[in-house]
Amino acid sequence: MISRRRFTQAFAAGLAATSLAACSSPAASQPTVPGLRAGSGEHTSLGTIKHADAGVVSMAYAEFGPANGKPVLLLHGWPYDPYSYADVAPLLAAQGFRVIVPFLRGFGPTVFKSASTVRNGQQTAIAQDVVALMDTLKIDKAILGGYDWGSRTAAVIAALWPQRCQAVVPVSGYIVANLKANLQPLPPAAELGWWYQYYFATERGRAGYAANRHDFNKLIWKTASPTWQFDDTTYNRSAAAFDNPDHVAIVIHNYRWRLSLAPGEPQYEAYEQKLAAGATIGVPAITLASDFDGAAKDGKAYRAKFTGKYEHRILDGIGHNVPQEAPRPFAQAIVDAAKL
Repeated sequence: MISRRRFTQAFAAGLAATSLAACSSPAASQPTVPGLRAGSGEHTSLGTIKHADAGVVSMAYAEFGPANGKPVLLLHGWPYDPYSYADVAPLLAAQGFRVIVPFLRGFGPTVFKSASTVRNGQQTAIAQDVVALMDTLKIDKAILGGYDWGSRTAAVIAALWPQRCQAVVPVSGYIVANLKANLQPLPPAAELGWWYQYYFATERGRAGYAANRHDFNKLIWKTASPTWQFDDTTYNRSAAAFDNPDHVAIVIHNYRWRLSLAPGEPQYEAYEQKLAAGATIGVPAITLASDFDGAAKDGKAYRAKFTGKYEHRILDGIGHNVPQEAPRPFAQAIVDAAKL
């Protein structure tokens, strides 16, 4: 998450700077368009949680809809979990889609199969988990949707493995991380939005997050979605996912890796190099923007990254957790992307 309003100047200076995105302060609050939040909070259960081998992890996931439906994978961000899609998934299932909503590594019941596996939060490691899950579930191709880490993961898969992706719906557009670009300083106002990332770069930050992750992440929810009036029950359902034994390690590594303060793993280097070279997305795409994106919500800065059939939609008055705040517009984007 990143402060989109504070980040606008740097964003305009170059698209690469957006690769730092995935959680900070929001743009200024705006009135929500009537009806955008319709259906938010209607469902409070993910149903039975299933498990499947997904490379180095045993991945937990929720499933909705008919087994023979067109596959859709919905990917959550930090600090959130699959409950972001508790209202979206039933909407899609009712239209005949098979909806898979996994807990990413470090969240909920998803666990590493070996104690010796590096607790790696880099973008291509997370993406390979999802591709491995698709392999296990015998899903050759799916529509991928996501926000925050989930948006980045969907974009990485669409760029690196387009044959596995029928279409993509990434909130905030193209936020694939570029390590070289991330080394460049931003204007002071933009840097201010990264307070949590610099905190995570220290051992004090690691300890503080481990000790206070419940309150820390609730603060992020509030600042990222200032007009979303979620209650404690809603937050606590998702907060349970942060008790995963690898959660702190994955989150800290993710942010340190993006600032080149922690190494990635050699087996992912070729993928990272391809992304760093400016990989584009040629599969059909509908990008979504919200108030969280600030002046960048028009999508112009990343338009050239999408070379296939494309639409861009703006959700004024909605914060960062788009699927949970505005489930019907998000679900409709998935439906429409399937038709592009």
